[in-house]
Amino acid sequence: MKKNTFSMIDENGNEVVYDVLFTFESDETHKNYIVYTDNSRDDQGNIEVYASTYNPEDPHSKLEAIETEKEWKVIETILETLQEEIKNKKTDENNEQ
Repeated sequence: MKKNTFSMIDENGNEVVYDVLFTFESDETHKNYIVYTDNSRDDQGNIEVYASTYNPEDPHSKLEAIETEKEWKVIETILETLQEEIKNKKTDENNEQ
């Protein structure tokens, strides 16, 4: 399975490769979002996750900043749901063993 990745140049001029976690269109905001990671970890050991808006119709679309708290809430809700599903799947797999 090929990973979906892209790269960007960071503020220090280094190329950083990001893994795309998922993309979605929000019915609430009518925008398209991309959620991605460089697999770095924060101070608590959690994987850093980023999100931006983009235009899926434009292959050269620039990633744009999330503008509102409402948009962040939509993204956070989806992330929490996915984390819960992954946790439940792992629990189910462990119970089957």
